[in-house]
Amino acid sequence: MKKASIRLKSKEEIEKMRVAGRIVRQVHDMCREMCKPGVTTQEIDDAADALIREKGGIGLFKNYPTYRPGEGFPATLCISVNDVVVHGIADDRPIEDGDVVGIDCGVKYDGWCGDAANTILVGNVDEETRKMCEATQHCLQIAIDQIKPGKRWSQIARLMQKYAEDRGYGVVKDFVGHGIGSNMHEEPKVPNFVSRDLIKNDILLREGIVLAIEPMLNLGTQEVKTLKDGWTVVTMDGKPSAHYEHTVAVTADGADVLTDGR
Repeated sequence: MKKASIRLKSKEEIEKMRVAGRIVRQVHDMCREMCKPGVTTQEIDDAADALIREKGGIGLFKNYPTYRPGEGFPATLCISVNDVVVHGIADDRPIEDGDVVGIDCGVKYDGWCGDAANTILVGNVDEETRKMCEATQHCLQIAIDQIKPGKRWSQIARLMQKYAEDRGYGVVKDFVGHGIGSNMHEEPKVPNFVSRDLIKNDILLREGIVLAIEPMLNLGTQEVKTLKDGWTVVTMDGKPSAHYEHTVAVTADGADVLTDGR
């Protein structure tokens, strides 16, 4: 992790990001309503694409570049079911009772971005998986509650990691959060755990920093692998995973969540 060059956002720019964040939240609300047994992930993805266009936004994930020349991400949303951690691709598989369905949505509107993820519990989800989802969501809330100017990110990441590992969950370390603004992925990288690299290149929070914070926890091992499609990331042991994310601005008073629909 090299030392990040972080671009601070003005209050006016942050308000523009909030507008993009509202569209993201509208997509998530629609996905939650649709996410029922018998509905396919492709139907959800198609509806999300239509809603984003209707609102005048641009989906950030569709055609996102990959290491394969000429190929990009083939869907509007990342829809990750059960043991899929992130970057799941919509298809004709019907959602079933007991599934956990991760929805990650990114939107650009008027030149500014919003990004958020949510894990939807469908019907009779087993208690172990339900508790893991609640813990992942709580890790995100820990970060939001702790953010304030002058604090170092490692202090927050340590609390997130401890909360998860004390409860026996695998903290995914192959993927981290990120800065966000006029581009979806900006500096800095925002891990949900403490590493030697983070300690060496810690992030000092300042007013105007905007981060996409996205903890990912697994019910079993933290280890993951990418499937042959080059995108879909699954847990190594086949156990479920959960993913929650908000776009959050650092303000003089603490944190301002830009993807909560306000």
